[in-house]
Amino acid sequence: MEPALIGTRLASAAIGPLLKKLLVSEGPGAGLVPKGAEVRLSGLVSFRGEKRTLTEKDVRRLAATLVERSRQGAGEPPFPADETGAVTEALAANLLALGDLDMDDVQAVRLGPRDLARRLRAAAPAPDGLSTDSVLYLETMTEWACLHILEFFTRRSTFIARSLVEQTRAQAELLARVDAVLTRVPAPGSEDAAFERRYLAHLARKHGRLTIYGVDLHHSPDEWPLDMAYLSLEATGGEGTPETSVRQREQPSVRADLALARHDKVLLRGLAGSGKTTLVQWLTVSAANEDRPEGMAYLRGRVPFVLPLRTLTRHGERLPSPDRFLPAAGCPLTPPDGWTDRVLTAGRGLVLVDGIDEIPEAERGRAREWLRDLLGAYGGNRWLVTSRPTAVRDDWLAPDGFTELALAPMARTEVTTFVRRWHRAAGPDAAGYEQPLLDSLRTAEHVAQLATNPLMCGLICALHRDRRGFLPRGRKALYEAALSLLLSRRDRERDMGAPTGLVLDEAPQIQLIQRLAYWLTLNGRTQMDRDRAASLVAEAVPAVPDASAYPPDRVFTHLLHRSGLLREPTADTVEFVHRTFQDYLAAKALVDHWDIGVLVRHAADDQWEDVIRMAVGHARPRECAEVLRELLSAADAAEDRRVRLRLTLLAATALDHATEVSPEIREEVLRRTGEVIPPRGPEEARQLAEVGPLVLGLLGGPEEATDEEAFTSVVTATHVGTDAALLYLARFTQHPSLAVRSQLIWSWFRFDPRSYADEIVARLDRSDLIFTIRLDAQADELIRLGLSHPLLDIGGWVSADRVAALLSLCDPVYLRLERSDERDGLPVPLPARLEELELDWQGSETPVDLAPLAALPHLHLVEAYGPVIGTEHLPPRIRFQSL
Repeated sequence: MEPALIGTRLASAAIGPLLKKLLVSEGPGAGLVPKGAEVRLSGLVSFRGEKRTLTEKDVRRLAATLVERSRQGAGEPPFPADETGAVTEALAANLLALGDLDMDDVQAVRLGPRDLARRLRAAAPAPDGLSTDSVLYLETMTEWACLHILEFFTRRSTFIARSLVEQTRAQAELLARVDAVLTRVPAPGSEDAAFERRYLAHLARKHGRLTIYGVDLHHSPDEWPLDMAYLSLEATGGEGTPETSVRQREQPSVRADLALARHDKVLLRGLAGSGKTTLVQWLTVSAANEDRPEGMAYLRGRVPFVLPLRTLTRHGERLPSPDRFLPAAGCPLTPPDGWTDRVLTAGRGLVLVDGIDEIPEAERGRAREWLRDLLGAYGGNRWLVTSRPTAVRDDWLAPDGFTELALAPMARTEVTTFVRRWHRAAGPDAAGYEQPLLDSLRTAEHVAQLATNPLMCGLICALHRDRRGFLPRGRKALYEAALSLLLSRRDRERDMGAPTGLVLDEAPQIQLIQRLAYWLTLNGRTQMDRDRAASLVAEAVPAVPDASAYPPDRVFTHLLHRSGLLREPTADTVEFVHRTFQDYLAAKALVDHWDIGVLVRHAADDQWEDVIRMAVGHARPRECAEVLRELLSAADAAEDRRVRLRLTLLAATALDHATEVSPEIREEVLRRTGEVIPPRGPEEARQLAEVGPLVLGLLGGPEEATDEEAFTSVVTATHVGTDAALLYLARFTQHPSLAVRSQLIWSWFRFDPRSYADEIVARLDRSDLIFTIRLDAQADELIRLGLSHPLLDIGGWVSADRVAALLSLCDPVYLRLERSDERDGLPVPLPARLEELELDWQGSETPVDLAPLAALPHLHLVEAYGPVIGTEHLPPRIRFQSL
């Protein structure tokens, strides 16, 4: 039912007596006041002042009665039934705001019902997460109530403003007309609701499929349903500080797709291929579909706006205002005038800004100012901004209220899950390769080091099957094999012949496509106009003998549609299927032309980091040594410590890509790396870990380090994440610093659960330490070792039976419990000696009943993320806080 049809259920005779209760009864006499005096609204309402006759609770009951009566009768209800409580609360807040307006009755009548209703909605708390129908219902119902309230004002005998006599008559006439007209005039927002349904359906179609790299052979489709391919990864909120205590815990890790359930504004960092854009797709589809995945109910009523910066700034354009969001992002639908503004003003937007790192560094400051302007105008929405880790400095958006999180590398259990899903998606022909690959990932260190994100895992799966169980060693060899698979074997494996009429081998295709990669990288872009791409290929074709026999336009069409490396996000743009392929081919082009000056000039530019590393991999020994020397010279010339650190570590990480390098150069790079050890702070520690296992020999031990140095050294080693780090980390298990030991237990998920349990967890000094358990495998190891500990933090991926086993083993006094399955309630039985409980039901619509907590004799503090009931049963000794 449209909200305008409320009038057929709440006629003036029914609504008038109810709303009249909100106003004080008129006393005897004329109510004369001195000339110029005002009758403030706070003195006219019955729920304010010393002689009030209604409490705020009574006003909420009145609002509930109005809502219930408007839902009665034939026809469809004006809003979803499960939003009744939230709608009632919002309507009551609007009515209560009448006593807070700084105006008198004359001013209120002059405003009229529509503007008065707008003032009330602005003074009341903005409703959060309501559907379009509910928001329209609230707007209509509030205006309807204002119409009657103003009519009551004009009937008061003490209403002395003679100039308003005509308005009084018009008000009564308007009331009668609206009763009749609203039953047949469609609601102003009905056009919005219809468009919104079309828009959400468009988003669900556009973003509901995902490329799984390599699963495009043997007649398999190029894309797969997102819900089959998506793998939920964890996002971490930093490493804490050396001063972290047991009650000043570091921010716990969260499922990346649930981060916005807890934080309204998130800046999410992640390496290339880590799944940032896929997460944006997942959030978009979860908000657009009524049938939401488990845990994603917090997106109900949200309207996504997907804003890929690489598309919005392709020609250096100004970033769009809200009314240009849809056309700037390539949406073909045309919204009603002002629709985006109304959605964002109501606080229902889900603004997804993807790829700060994909625009030139000089434009990022302008992007931040654009974001700040949007936040200032529409602060009540939910915001996600993604970036590569080093594209913007720490706390880049912290002053604007953003929480900074980082996508964690895939843990071994997540890699296993991905490999199983990949082989299931690839079909029965791939089934025989699944277990051998899993075995290789456990035993072959060079393979496990590469399998850290979904992109690399997908390439490894594809190459392992394609090469009959044999994998190349090293990142460069992996990319070479992937290009061979895509460029020269893809169509052959599919028995497609030559669908474009061209036959081009791998080498000429690489020569042509790397021209596009070079242009994009040199210009700081990831997307170009189709016409420019075609002209670049046309210029290069005469110099490539195998391609020169064909018309350039046909060669370009072949590369675009058959290479597997390029795609058309819109009809007039071209980009690489993944930024990593662009970086790899740009590096090859730079080495082919030996543009070492270009490399060095861009050494401090985060967009060039992977390009420089891969250029070292492509270079011959003498060229490799020259690049590394130039990087160290640039580090010497840098005045800023952060720049020196970045360039030194870039040389160290590039060293690992070199096929051959002189011992002198290797020793010089490692010596210079040792000069920035120990790292200063967690961010430097994570950067240092990119050097790999080589850095472990440079880190100091616990004996000679301060608490802060020990902490950052442990952060570095835990981010190296290989078994080689275990021997180093074992030296810190008895360290007196709680922050050091907290980092050790928190990083368990990055290592093999059993090895880490035996080498680290079993030896830890557990004084004041909170045990963080994220996986069933970790819980199993604690149970195997019989490690009972009174302070537990149990993540949402730990199954209910493991939770029960841990509580039985440990009988904790402090418990933080996160659940990802909203069907899970409180575990039974609860630990009898529990003193503090923190619950995290992120994104759940199903409330947790807290009534059983009253039986725990020692419990004194309960904190909760997510909906709860039963708090009225908690005794006064239990302090409850909703977070």
